[in-house]
Amino acid sequence: QVQLVESGGGLVQAGGSLRLSCVASGSIFRINDMGWYRQAPGKQRALVAVISSVGITNYGASVTGRVAITRDRNTVYLQMNSLKPEDTAVYYCDARRDFQDYWGQGTQVTVSS
Repeated sequence: QVQLVESGGGLVQAGGSLRLSCVASGSIFRINDMGWYRQAPGKQRALVAVISSVGITNYGASVTGRVAITRDRNTVYLQMNSLKPEDTAVYYCDARRDFQDYWGQGTQVTVSS
């Protein structure tokens, strides 16, 4: 089992920045990809960014150029800049191990206009 704990969400004005963190614990030795997804009210969960165990990254189209994902062993970070009201959502950390996804409890990000 893998446990994920996110932190760093909050309320920010449009144009501001936030940094999310996610720490993985438990059976972390075979974690491959780690990433961030978000879900706004009434919408499906969508990819924000993902990073592989060797540092290959992939970003969702709506955030490309505004966010950066980094990883340090069992911790993954999401630096978000130039935030927009449409970035408001619950952000979930994901870790993939042995083709199984593990999810955090989510952290709320609210961007005011």
